[in-house]
Amino acid sequence: MEVLTASDTVVVKATRANITSRIESIDLLRGIVMIIMALDHVRQYFHADSLRFEPTDLEQTNVALFFTRWITHFCAPVFVFLAGTAAFLSGQRKTKRQLSIFLLKRGAWLIIAELTLVNFAWSFNPNLYYIGLQVIWALAISMIALAMMIHLPVKWILTLGGIIVAGHNLLDSIHFNGFLWSALHETTIFKLGKDHFVRTAYPVLPWVGLIALGYCFGKLYSPGFDKATRKKWLLILGSSAIGLFILLRFINVYGDMVHWSEQHSIVYTLLSFLNTTKYPPSFLFLLMTIGPSLLFLAFAEKKYSQFEKAIIRIGRVPFFYYLLHLYLIHLLAMLAAQLSGYSWSDMILVRRTRFDPQLKGYGFSLGVTYLVWIAVVLLLYPICKWYDEYKIKHKEKWWLSYI
Repeated sequence: MEVLTASDTVVVKATRANITSRIESIDLLRGIVMIIMALDHVRQYFHADSLRFEPTDLEQTNVALFFTRWITHFCAPVFVFLAGTAAFLSGQRKTKRQLSIFLLKRGAWLIIAELTLVNFAWSFNPNLYYIGLQVIWALAISMIALAMMIHLPVKWILTLGGIIVAGHNLLDSIHFNGFLWSALHETTIFKLGKDHFVRTAYPVLPWVGLIALGYCFGKLYSPGFDKATRKKWLLILGSSAIGLFILLRFINVYGDMVHWSEQHSIVYTLLSFLNTTKYPPSFLFLLMTIGPSLLFLAFAEKKYSQFEKAIIRIGRVPFFYYLLHLYLIHLLAMLAAQLSGYSWSDMILVRRTRFDPQLKGYGFSLGVTYLVWIAVVLLLYPICKWYDEYKIKHKEKWWLSYI
């Protein structure tokens, strides 16, 4: 018989407390979108057509490729929205001042990580000729903004978030030269010196509104909140978001800078209807992605299978997974380049795969891309499992909350 020491007992109790205090349905949803996210990034490094055109370009894409890209649209909105929810739940154990300081510090750390670790993972080029300000950047700025907003009444935060998310498309026709406006609402590439560029891929204004809504959404998961009532609200909110998306998209007047149009077939007309704008995320884009996610959460509180528990593991360590998956995918792409007649060094990029001429003709079928994606997730899981267990057993290590 194994005898537990006093220290072992403390670890076991801490582990149980941590498991019971987390909302596993949220971790499950987060884990799913993190896994789906890897599909998009594998596609960028492995799929032959990713070097030639955008998968949402209806003139060149096919249905399978379109939906391979479209399903990954859920990732960033859910990631940012649930970051706001996590902040609210964390605030149940902290004072407003403590939560605000934590959000400021985490936001600052994520900016540093985006400019260094993340951008290097994309290029493997230490010169960092091309800096993309992407989802981690948007999350960081959103956290910093939320650090200030949490001192307002929740109703004010909800109103402010709703106005930003629903109203920011009124700014679509406004254009200013300069980094500040581009960082807020317009994707732009800026030249820095002779050979360096920075792209505001994720203008932050709508993401700030979304994280604010996610923060208010956390009230549904407050301790003691009735589960049946929560499910009712999730069904109402999710169905309303989907219904509003269909209505506004059908009217084709407001909510997205690109209108849908009738195509050569019903299927491609549907693709046009679903082809909303991500950079920056339009009001319709956010309705289209957050609505189904809320419906998923309505039915996700249940007894989980072993497979679902594995996904929950990934959902508990999202930033660790994010960093790890970028490096793993890029390393595998170097190996794939070497094995397919190119040099591994061709994957040391000046920009991104599509724009680097040494990779002309490189790439694999969509089927191979999916196989690589599955392999990436399977390779990542045991590492994420180990790290999740390490975090549970070492809650005294403050730096673990930043990775």
